[in-house]
Amino acid sequence: MEMLRSASVSRKTRETDINVTLVIDGSGKSSVSTGVPFLDHMLELWARHGFFDLEIKAQGDLQVDGHHTFEDLGLVLGEAFLKALGDKVGIRRYGQCLSPMDETLAMIALDLSGRPGLYYDVCPPAELVAGFDARLFHEFFQAFCVKCGLNLHIRQIAAGENHHLFEAVFKGLARALDAATQIDPRINGVLSTKGSL
Repeated sequence: MEMLRSASVSRKTRETDINVTLVIDGSGKSSVSTGVPFLDHMLELWARHGFFDLEIKAQGDLQVDGHHTFEDLGLVLGEAFLKALGDKVGIRRYGQCLSPMDETLAMIALDLSGRPGLYYDVCPPAELVAGFDARLFHEFFQAFCVKCGLNLHIRQIAAGENHHLFEAVFKGLARALDAATQIDPRINGVLSTKGSL
């Protein structure tokens, strides 16, 4: 029986206390508590559509604002994802998805190259989503990319309501990551002419 690719990562500062357990080869089950119900919802559907098992317990200084919670959660989840990937032997490395959600459409393209970069072309139609600054999602994705070593392009193709827009983004990211982390038996070592990722 193959070992499941999994990791647990914790981070505690004066601003946040975050614990994440992630199984890449999961079934999509999740238990998420961040103190931000909308963020919980996005991460639950991310797990479901990526077939990742995910447990998150996060507490942050939301009385200040959401910045520390969003950014630090991105850092911890990115670190857990990279740790769970292990040596990346046999993974397809690349993933992409055109993700519709009713009137919205998002494009996600990514490379698990080890060279982090976020290229984010998303202009939410409203400044707030569920009472929080919609720009905080940029901070989340930026932190995730840095810790995961992920090259990630997120582009908004068709605008619409904020909830639908971010749902399209998170579902698309899940599907693209699911594709990129699949093991391909044709790949000997890692998918790079350099011999490393």
